[in-house]
Amino acid sequence: MRTAFRPILLLASGLLLSFQLMAAEAGWRQLRIPGATPDASPTVVALYYPTEATARTTAMGPFTVQAAIQSAPEDKFKGLILLSHGIGGTELGHSSLAEALARSGYLVAAIRHPGDNWQDQSLLKQGANAYFTERPRQVSRVIDALLQDPQWKDRIASDAQGPRIGAVGHSAGGYTVLALAGGQADLSRVRTHCESERAADPIFCGVNRNAPSAAVPPTTSVLPSLRDPRVRGVVALAPAGVHFTASSLAEIRIPTQIYEAEQDRFLVPRFHAEWVAQNMPAAQLVRVPNAWHFAFMDTPATAIPTDDGDIRADPPGFDRKAFLARLGHEIPAFFDKALPAP
Repeated sequence: MRTAFRPILLLASGLLLSFQLMAAEAGWRQLRIPGATPDASPTVVALYYPTEATARTTAMGPFTVQAAIQSAPEDKFKGLILLSHGIGGTELGHSSLAEALARSGYLVAAIRHPGDNWQDQSLLKQGANAYFTERPRQVSRVIDALLQDPQWKDRIASDAQGPRIGAVGHSAGGYTVLALAGGQADLSRVRTHCESERAADPIFCGVNRNAPSAAVPPTTSVLPSLRDPRVRGVVALAPAGVHFTASSLAEIRIPTQIYEAEQDRFLVPRFHAEWVAQNMPAAQLVRVPNAWHFAFMDTPATAIPTDDGDIRADPPGFDRKAFLARLGHEIPAFFDKALPAP
């Protein structure tokens, strides 16, 4: 594990690599991908992509998109980045990051996870096995769809290894992208953790105790590997990580950057982000001082209550707008390095 407080070199290299594409604006379209079975809900995806059209500010529910809606995309993208939101979240909650990636030349597919979003929590009711298995599979199905879609597939740059694909996830989305990288969950770890550390990690253990899924006992504790070899770099933002086996994390070889919110009460870092990074020798851990769990999300226009208070709230002195602007440089730079142009 390598820790970086000010990844200046990473930022500088990314700015150089993306210089030619920074003049682009972000475009936006919505895509609906059919479910895996005829009776399954479709997956709603917000696509952000580089365009020469003029971006405008558009309110979408409590969040705001700064993009050219339905504009024509550029002919070629640096790669495809999948974006996975947290528990009960929305595909629009990380729009500023998605827009920054699009302006830097990437196609971003921000997923509204079926059964685990602000409108529908049915996946939770199916139990832990279904929840932690299905989330990564949903992302892989979106990759399948985009690589088969004639409008998008030929625009995604490829090299000798295939299409250049990365993934970003926050909270449960952090779990999701780490599972795509090769992390394997052992659900017995959650039970053991909460038996011994409930007082130290109370929100995580409370969510697990009170969620409807608690009524459905796991059919097996060790889940199958959900690794998707097409994903070649991941960024995990305040990830849920106690689920993973140390041995599976140690086997991850793709470039990985992990962000921890220093004052995170939702997923206490030493049990989640730090524990994951400690078991991944090549991972880069970035600590964000004085940040709470939702610092990685755009600030909504209205209150959104959670077990850790309003999503809009920040500790005194924390400048979320400035931090999100910083992420908008660092994460494109990370993917420029992880998915280098041939």
